[in-house]
Amino acid sequence: MPAEKQFNRDEVLDKAMQAFWSRGYASTSMQDLVDCMGVNRGSLYATFGDKHELFLEALRMFDERVRGQLLAALATQYGPKEAIRQLFVSFQSAATFPGGNRGCLLTNTALELAAHDPEAARIVAEAQVQIEAFLRSRIEAGRAAGEIPEGRPSDAMARGLLASLIGLMVLIRSRPDSDLLASVVEEALSRLD
Repeated sequence: MPAEKQFNRDEVLDKAMQAFWSRGYASTSMQDLVDCMGVNRGSLYATFGDKHELFLEALRMFDERVRGQLLAALATQYGPKEAIRQLFVSFQSAATFPGGNRGCLLTNTALELAAHDPEAARIVAEAQVQIEAFLRSRIEAGRAAGEIPEGRPSDAMARGLLASLIGLMVLIRSRPDSDLLASVVEEALSRLD
C-alpha cells in the first residue's frame, strides 16, 4: 500500500517557486528542491512529475499569486496614474531589501528559457499581455479622469511602459544599483506627464 502524502501541496509548491525564483531553472537541482521543499524525492516525482513540470506549476503559481494579485490590488487601491507608479516602485523598492534582487520570475524565465521552451514562453507571453492590458486600462482611465494627458495612443504608451518595466526587472537582477533603478523608474513614469 503506498504511503499517504504528508505535506500541503501549495506550501511545498511555494517553496519550489521561491527556489526557482532565487536560483533560476538550470541552477536549481532536484536535490535543491528536495531539500527546500522538505519532500522526499519519490513524493516529489509522484506529485509533480519531473523538474520541468514542477517548474511550470511554480511559474503558474507566481503568475497568479504575485503578478495577478499585485495588479488587482493596484487597480483597486490607487487611482490610475498612481497605480502605474506603484507598479514600478514596488519592484524598485523590493530590490533594496536583502535578497530583493531576484527580479521577476516571469522575466527571469523569459531570459533563461523562453527561446527554447514553448510552454514557459506561452506562460510568460500571456502574463506580459495581461501586464500590458493593465497599463493600457490605467492609461485610459487616467485620461478619462484628467490625470494623464492625451497624446500618444494608449496602446503605444502601454507597450513602452511594459518594455521599461521588463528592463527594470533585468537591471534588478544584473545591476541592482539604487540610483540606476530610480532613474529608470523616473524616466518611465515621465511618459505619463
